[in-house]
Amino acid sequence: MNKSCCFTGHRNIPFNEDARIREKTGDEIVKLIEAGVDTFITGGAQGYDTLCAQLVLCFKSAYPHIRLHLALPCENQTKDWPREGIRLYQDILARADKATYVSKAYDSGCMHKRNRFLVDSADFVIAYCTKQAGGSYYTVKYAESKGKTVIRIS
Repeated sequence: MNKSCCFTGHRNIPFNEDARIREKTGDEIVKLIEAGVDTFITGGAQGYDTLCAQLVLCFKSAYPHIRLHLALPCENQTKDWPREGIRLYQDILARADKATYVSKAYDSGCMHKRNRFLVDSADFVIAYCTKQAGGSYYTVKYAESKGKTVIRIS
């Protein structure tokens, strides 16, 4: 039986925290792989989502059976992103095993719809959430209400 894990986290990671957050998240991914998780789902946003997608793609060389699934809010998600962010997004999208768009175009509910899709599709949630507001906080609370195992990165 396949097991899956999704990620949720802030778009802004303090520069001085990046290496530590990356290492802690990587350690948790490896633990889950070794416990039988083979599918990792990320929301495709800048920040923590990108960091997690990059980690999963790096781990594919050591664990070729794992899969990266992108759960994306809409087809034009990168419309106002900086050029480097778009390049990185396109690289991850090209290397992902699957991409699901929860809405065709941006609307006021597509981010929440994407966040619920992430949780509903996963057995585990790895969360970098340091604030008690915003999309990541909402997603963690939703995961907890659904009885999902939430692994907090702090």
